Amino acid sequence: MNKKYYNHETAIIDEGAQIGEGSKVWHFCHVMGTAQIGQNCIFGQNVFVGNNVKIGNNVKVQNNVSLYEGVICEDDIFLGPSMVFTNVINPRSAVNRKEEFKKTLVKKGTSIGANATIVCGVTLGEYSFIGAGAVVTKNVNPFALMVGVPAKQKGWVSRAGAILHDDLVCPETKEKYKLTRGFLELIKNEH
Repeated sequence: MNKKYYNHETAIIDEGAQIGEGSKVWHFCHVMGTAQIGQNCIFGQNVFVGNNVKIGNNVKVQNNVSLYEGVICEDDIFLGPSMVFTNVINPRSAVNRKEEFKKTLVKKGTSIGANATIVCGVTLGEYSFIGAGAVVTKNVNPFALMVGVPAKQKGWVSRAGAILHDDLVCPETKEKYKLTRGFLELIKNEH
């Protein structure tokens, strides 16, 4: 087999796992057999990717992150060091709840900071930004900046990840946004 991705010799890739071209799986990672990983992804040291996890293209997973069954990450996601996903709302050691896994959807362009926790059953909107150490317990709007325990919206960020001020113009790219009924959206150029 002529694989088109890299894996470090200490990584365990179970038979059947799908890993896209240009992806890199580093030291002590484990990718389960029904995981699906897109192109040009990077998995830092000690990452676990569970069965039925779906990961898009250009996803960066930093050290010590576990993606359990029920997690779906779209394209261009950043998962910071030691951030946590859950997949059961009310776990008990003596109670088998494998039939109760809740799905977590991380939409395109989202960044999740170091040591943040994402409680299962939520959707993180496109280009949302979850601050380091935040605990997300509810759905997050696109472009929302979330911080704290439990996480609360502190503001808005652009596609580039820059904090937006009252003018809703990205200081880095000059892209303009508008707020409509509590949702931020990019204003498309008409040229």
